Amino acid sequence: MTIYEEILNKKAKIGVIGLGYVGLPLAMAFAHKASVIGFDINEEHLDVMRTGKDPCKELDDNVFINADILFTSSLDDLAKARFYIVAVPTPIDKNNKPDLKPLLGATKSVGQVLKKGDYVVYESTVYPGCTEEDCVPLLEKLSGLKAGTDFKFGYSPERINPGEKVHTLQKTRKIVSGCDEESLSVIGKVYSLVVEADLHYAPTVKVAEAAKIIENTQRDVNIALMNELSILFGRMGINTYDVLSAAGTKWNFMPFSPGLVGGHCIGVDPYYLVHKAAELKYHTQVISAGRAVNDSMGGYIGKNVVKMIIASGKPAMNARVLVMGITFKENVADIRNSKVVDIIHELQDFGVNVDVIDPFADPDEVKRCYGLTLKARPEGPYNAIIAAVAHDEYKELTESHFLELSVGKGILADIKGLYRGKIQKMTYWSL
Repeated sequence: MTIYEEILNKKAKIGVIGLGYVGLPLAMAFAHKASVIGFDINEEHLDVMRTGKDPCKELDDNVFINADILFTSSLDDLAKARFYIVAVPTPIDKNNKPDLKPLLGATKSVGQVLKKGDYVVYESTVYPGCTEEDCVPLLEKLSGLKAGTDFKFGYSPERINPGEKVHTLQKTRKIVSGCDEESLSVIGKVYSLVVEADLHYAPTVKVAEAAKIIENTQRDVNIALMNELSILFGRMGINTYDVLSAAGTKWNFMPFSPGLVGGHCIGVDPYYLVHKAAELKYHTQVISAGRAVNDSMGGYIGKNVVKMIIASGKPAMNARVLVMGITFKENVADIRNSKVVDIIHELQDFGVNVDVIDPFADPDEVKRCYGLTLKARPEGPYNAIIAAVAHDEYKELTESHFLELSVGKGILADIKGLYRGKIQKMTYWSL
């Protein structure tokens, strides 16, 4: 009986290491087809999951009903698995260098319980070569087993998009790769249990790693172009969204727009490619330039708001500004690598008093990560309001609403162009 057949018959368990935005949806999908061990080191989050809820607030409660899954932080429990999937975060440090501590920590956990005949598949986003050069040697060292002979490994990049209700795990085509033909076949069959869309079989692990890293790098570079154009068009006195609306009438114009680039994918992944390029003594020019532009946008927005406040006759010092939204994107609770924080810090550097609201963000998480206190509701009047995140409940707000919160006619900085054409009395600005 193959390991796939054992998984299918629940004689072998799947272990998912890392139960965040990527790992938990994957674990829950498998838990309705196989027997799963969900492993994480965050006991607080595990306790929430055991009550049948998603601490990231992405999954509906009914997903937990009749799911064959054990939530645990015990290596003894993890050792009962035969097919391991590593889905931990791969962040960057303060110097924008890859921080592999979570990935290597998860690898150590798997290495301590790895047995002959087991499989290990990585989903975490990494630079090409990381699986085979950094992770597999550690697995071999800790287990005393030989990769490719005693155990098999592969890479299948995650394609989870927080807040996404259409392109879900089940309906998104998935890339799979393995260390040999046998492992590629088995890994593909296992993922086919939960992925309804077709699988793409990459020829090597490095190809699969590279495919993932350039998905987000491509988006990063294109958004950087839009941001740079926004700065240029702002000096010309024309609205970027008006330009994009006109340009978009051409059939092959790509629909990118300016904005803040944060989160755990687009704002992070390109740095992994830049790091690997530097190891190979190549300086990435386009990728690095795109990162520089996008990382500067928070400061650019903050400075523009300060200029508008001063132009209105109010000193920046002790002016009051409301920032609407702090999550990295609309309609999610995820605040990781939020670039809205860059706007807030820029304003505070000028002595501006900033209030922040967000219907999705966890106030405790915001306080712990950024030292900022979320307001339950606006406490105006404000000299300026910044609509930073396009949450659905912000989209129907009217100019009257903003005027009631403003000093005089007020200033509205509309980062995503939500209110374009709807603001007549206030001083209006957008990217």
